Amino acid sequence: MKSTRIRKRWMLSGVFLLILAATCWVYADQAVTSSYSPVVMKEPFADTVARMKAAKPEVMQRQMELLNERYDLADRPAKEVMMSGGRKAIQEGVRVKLPQGVTWDQLAAMRPDEIKEKNLWPKGFYPLPHPNHAEGGMVFPQFHIDEIKKQEGRDLTRFDLDFDLPDHFLPEFPPPIYLTTRPDLGDVSRGQVVTIMNYFELFNGILNPKQLEGLRLLVTPFPQQQFNQTDDRRSELAGRGVTCFDCHVNGLSNGATHLVGDIRPQEFRHRLDTPPLRGVNVQRLFGSQRALKSVEDFTEFEQRAAYFDGDPVIATKKGVNILERGSQVHFMAEFQNILDFPPAPKLNIYGKLDPAKANESELRGQELFFGKAQCAVCHPAPYYTDGMMHNLKAERFYQPVMINGRMASADGPIKTFPLRGIKDSPPYLHDGRLLTLADTVEFFNMIQELKLTGQEKQDLVNFMAAL
Repeated sequence: MKSTRIRKRWMLSGVFLLILAATCWVYADQAVTSSYSPVVMKEPFADTVARMKAAKPEVMQRQMELLNERYDLADRPAKEVMMSGGRKAIQEGVRVKLPQGVTWDQLAAMRPDEIKEKNLWPKGFYPLPHPNHAEGGMVFPQFHIDEIKKQEGRDLTRFDLDFDLPDHFLPEFPPPIYLTTRPDLGDVSRGQVVTIMNYFELFNGILNPKQLEGLRLLVTPFPQQQFNQTDDRRSELAGRGVTCFDCHVNGLSNGATHLVGDIRPQEFRHRLDTPPLRGVNVQRLFGSQRALKSVEDFTEFEQRAAYFDGDPVIATKKGVNILERGSQVHFMAEFQNILDFPPAPKLNIYGKLDPAKANESELRGQELFFGKAQCAVCHPAPYYTDGMMHNLKAERFYQPVMINGRMASADGPIKTFPLRGIKDSPPYLHDGRLLTLADTVEFFNMIQELKLTGQEKQDLVNFMAAL
């Protein structure tokens, strides 16, 4: 009897140890895949800087090899199509490289399952990873870093990585600003990047006091995940942070990238192409997953959580800026809501081409847009958005694959962005994977299985450039 009791005790002890081991394994696994960022750093900041600086050349080489494998990155500006500020031409031609041995027409003739089976989905059509996807965070083009350092003495340089896309695939800098309240003024930026140093001089007498205060807040630096004073930042020197207009420069975009804050784990987070703020007054869905229903919600959420990868715990540590909803948020939103689309002299009051002003190719493109190409199903005139979400189900064409730390799988529903002024804000799609308008036409020709001809594709590009 005694030996039996002893054996039972040993068995119970063994079961307990197994449960304890399993529990520890589960908690250890949760620590690896946690929704939260670590709050307490286990490594001295100087060691972090040294380690990540040493790794930077390899990180950037890997990303640039990926871009060169995917795209033709040559600088080939269009001869006659300038962005609305008149200082920069759009890039022309399809830049996504084809799989060896096939043409665009051959691919477009295949069924999605056939392309998937033969692994022929063009690499430039896969989701685009962040320059260092495992790390993530805000990254700015060098021309913007230089301008902010010149105006404010604020340094947006990261010690661990650089921006990846060449400048010629990004919006003109600085972009013009058009206001719904004063269309008679044209570009009110006077060719300057609007910052805390010049906003009052540029806009005093044009905006009302609420709008002026809203603009001040939009160009005021506040702490952000990578740019702050804590020991887990990614700027070498402690800094005041970033502004809304560091990404949405002059209410448009400079191509700055980030990762969306509301997806976990890290490898499934989408790279974020900074969308323009022009025309937000006609939009009703905001945030990377479009869970926010007003620009006021978006403005408040950006400051409270999106700046910190959607983690309010980290936000508290780094110095979250809690905006007052009834005044500050409203003031910021009021200014954003008067940012207008650029002039489109070929469009009539219904947002369609005036036959007396448009050329034959643009008119054919318009007919295709509203007809065979079915673009207007999601992008109706006059603003060329339906304000909704749509799932393109691009995963029909490829097997999930890990690409530089990004799990390329299903994108899920994405927002229909306005196409008014679309030539001003390359690159395209929600993660910036399409570098030119010609790339977007090829992408949607395959996604929608349209089987457009070469001339039809060019006509669509010409039409969009006129919007």
